[in-house]
Amino acid sequence: MGRLFLVLLDGKIYSCKHCQAHLALCEDIVSKSFHCRHGKAYLFNKVVNTMVGLKEDRMMMTGLHTVSDIFCVGCGSIVGWKYEAAYEKSQKYKEGKFILERFMVSGPDGSPYWANHESHAGGSDPDDA
Repeated sequence: MGRLFLVLLDGKIYSCKHCQAHLALCEDIVSKSFHCRHGKAYLFNKVVNTMVGLKEDRMMMTGLHTVSDIFCVGCGSIVGWKYEAAYEKSQKYKEGKFILERFMVSGPDGSPYWANHESHAGGSDPDDA
């Protein structure tokens, strides 16, 4: 497979809960008002140490989106997804941005997130959707 090179971030970071690979900086959060099947999810401008999967259309709470799952390069775990395209004009701001599922990452203080049993099943979108 070869040698694995990881980007190391400096500051308050979110990392993979399985292998602690750095994934994103707190300062790159666009919104903390998203939900996914495991509870909370955060929208980021950029992430590191991820691989992008195949594009697929998914119906979410705010409409149809084309998304790609993103995987941690350290351990291969799915940590969220990338918004490739939004079909509703009001959702275009998501294009090119990334969702990290809080259940799949450790927070800046190293703490894991415990899923809320009342979380929505299925897609992810802002609470106020």
